Amino acid sequence: MEQIRVADTSTVIFGSGPLLDDRQTRERVVVLTQPGTPAAIARRLAEECECPAVVHELPDRERAKDLETLGEIYDILGEHNVGRHDTVAGVGGGALTDVAGFAAATWLRGVESVLAPTTLLGAVDAAIGGKTGINRNGKNLVGAFWVPNRVLVDLDVLAALPEPLLREGAAEALKAGLLADRAIVDEYDRAGLEADLSVIVPAAIRVKADVVNTDLRESDRRAILNFGHTIGHAVELLAPMSHGHAVSVGMVAAAVISHHRYGFDHRWLTDLLFGMGLPVAAAGVPMAAAASLIERDKKRTADGVRMVLLRDVGEPVVDVVGAEELELGMRAVGLS
Repeated sequence: MEQIRVADTSTVIFGSGPLLDDRQTRERVVVLTQPGTPAAIARRLAEECECPAVVHELPDRERAKDLETLGEIYDILGEHNVGRHDTVAGVGGGALTDVAGFAAATWLRGVESVLAPTTLLGAVDAAIGGKTGINRNGKNLVGAFWVPNRVLVDLDVLAALPEPLLREGAAEALKAGLLADRAIVDEYDRAGLEADLSVIVPAAIRVKADVVNTDLRESDRRAILNFGHTIGHAVELLAPMSHGHAVSVGMVAAAVISHHRYGFDHRWLTDLLFGMGLPVAAAGVPMAAAASLIERDKKRTADGVRMVLLRDVGEPVVDVVGAEELELGMRAVGLS
């Protein structure tokens, strides 16, 4: 099976299992998952574990990422006497792997985590690179860097996803291509949602791995991975809109600001996203409320709001954006 190393301690493995490596000191694993297909996959993976494994279902999507659910997870870990030599696994979409990773990072000040993303968005972004988090007064404002020991990516599971989940994940995969791999962009330009996942997924993961390997804690280069997220996170919370859809809107806004600064062809990117069935506007979202959320965003510095812009495909720039340019981007995607 193909493997990709991330941050020296994490291995992305392409295939259907096993969930755990053969470490002998592990006594138990708690597998956190979501209802439906992820739960069925989680139960299969748990049955294959050589140590005792318990499966616990969390609410779907962002409902899993609140303090009440986190407390429920801690109760489960305590009930099963999970120690530092044990493992917390997350099987599900990006929200699930975010909260599973955060629980592992904070239980006993850190236990091993293993992730098996079951959505395209989770596979190319959320499960890769060690960012974990829950939502409190904003998107992912409570979090920790905690690199999973192992990430299991099953391309057959991803290929069987319904079209809405493929579309949502395509936004994050395309983002990786816009930042550092023209081949991803060309594949989506050629085939839209029919793009070959055996090409898209490993390439997008390599982009993120290459960035994370040079800057695990986002002190410098890793910030480029936030392309589309500054305005996108505000749209996600206010619309409300799924993460991938909100990132699509955020990328259009960032592309408009990029055109204003550097002449980037924002109409080309807007047409590409629209052709993939992704939203390119969020009409009705109040600009003042979005601006307030952006002011609290974790990417803000003392100098202002840092945004990722594009000079061209493969040429990202991280810079401070003022209020007038932010308004330009927000108005371009229908905020008022």
